[in-house]
Amino acid sequence: MTDKANRTLGRTGVLVSPLTLGTMNFGRWQEEGESIKIIRAALDAGVTSVDTADVYAQGVSEEIVGKAIKGRRDEVFLATKFHGQIGDDPRDAGNSRRWIVRAVEDSLRRLSTDHIDLYQAHRPDPRTDLLETLRTLDDLVRQGKILYYGTSVFPAHQLVEAQWLADRHGLVAPHTEQSPYSLLVRGAEREVFPVARKYGLGVLTYGPLAAGWLSGRYRVGGEQPESARADLIPGRFDVTLERNRRKLAAADALARLAEDSGLTLVDLALAFALNHPAVSSVIIGPRTIEHLDAYLKAATVELSDDVLDRIDEIVAPGTHFVERDTGSDTPSLQPSALRRARAHGTDH
Repeated sequence: MTDKANRTLGRTGVLVSPLTLGTMNFGRWQEEGESIKIIRAALDAGVTSVDTADVYAQGVSEEIVGKAIKGRRDEVFLATKFHGQIGDDPRDAGNSRRWIVRAVEDSLRRLSTDHIDLYQAHRPDPRTDLLETLRTLDDLVRQGKILYYGTSVFPAHQLVEAQWLADRHGLVAPHTEQSPYSLLVRGAEREVFPVARKYGLGVLTYGPLAAGWLSGRYRVGGEQPESARADLIPGRFDVTLERNRRKLAAADALARLAEDSGLTLVDLALAFALNHPAVSSVIIGPRTIEHLDAYLKAATVELSDDVLDRIDEIVAPGTHFVERDTGSDTPSLQPSALRRARAHGTDH
């Protein structure tokens, strides 16, 4: 990966590598020694951006990242997140000032650094006023504990609201958004990407292989692949379910397209995610050095217009197959009482 391949992260002016190393597996499905080996191999190969979160393995992932980048901190654009519950106390979660000011100190300690380059709200928090979250993050920027901040899996209307609130109240506005995006999960193209481009948001996308659906192992007529994710969330992977059968058919068609194009499905998937002009960097989650090498190779692939047109025929732009693949349980739809008038005492 060469310097010429680096991309500007939205309006920040910061150059980041087209691939960002995601660390959700580290400390959970990947032991420390192998994790550190993969992180250092990625840095050696020219990956400059590393993304983690305090909730990944309950802080262990951050600790591993801190150990791996020791002595190389200045080489790394370091991103982490807050929001997920840490420990057993439900108060130790969310996007409130109370939690953020504690969470950032914990992340700084685990990462063994005096500042975080990009601090992200891992999910929206319907219990916390968005302005409180923005004010707190603005304070952290001014204190030098974080350099930039962003959001993750925020709906487009909240991205706009955050920019409006920051402008109205004289605050530093969010700099980035992190969204799921792949050949099978294209919902971000509809509203999130256009909003991001309008406001100069850097976009980090995750799940380019759609949680394994684009690994090449999901084929029509093949056996149900085994995976740790499938064991944890069987409903998203069970190919006998109607909602997944359509996704399976699309994954199979994409695999055949890749073969016809002289590519692996991983090549096709990574190249597609990197192709969208709104995307700053694509987060990858290799579990082995071999996975990392395959992703690095795929990042050099360029797709022709004919191949991109064929992809659009298989999976229409702006669409997805399963709502949960968008990374969020839409607050306005859950629980059902929120969308049923009788529950609120109104009867039309």
